[in-house]
Amino acid sequence: MAELFQWSDAYGVGIQEIDEQHKVLVDLLNRLHDAIHAHQGSETSRKILGDLADYTRTHFAVEESLMRVSNYPDFEAHKQNHEDLIGQVNALQAKLETGEAKITFELLHFLKVWLTHHIKEADKRFADYFISVGGAPAWAPHVEQSMSEKKWWWKFW
Repeated sequence: MAELFQWSDAYGVGIQEIDEQHKVLVDLLNRLHDAIHAHQGSETSRKILGDLADYTRTHFAVEESLMRVSNYPDFEAHKQNHEDLIGQVNALQAKLETGEAKITFELLHFLKVWLTHHIKEADKRFADYFISVGGAPAWAPHVEQSMSEKKWWWKFW
């Protein structure tokens, strides 16, 4: 079965940590797609959606931290964009718990379009700014070594 969202370098923003986290988000979105396609049940889909929501919150916290330390001028608008998505996901999760909503392919399409647009537009603008003010686009060699040995660590903190 084809993936819902196939990662390519075109989605890279140029900050290694952010790009690696975006790949995890894409993987979780594809796992949710696979679960729906395979009719694995609403409990499995809700679990994966919960993992996606939790990881998204962590990812947004990392991005916003980098924005604050680099004095990103569009921080408030970008943060509001994050909060709007989290609010929508929280409302959806509440409806899923009460049976008022189901996880559908339309939801997956919405999440894919939102993520694609957000990465290519808002995150790319931030990354360009971050690098222009001296932010490090890549991990130091010792960090790269550690991350490659314990790749699971940064996925779940």
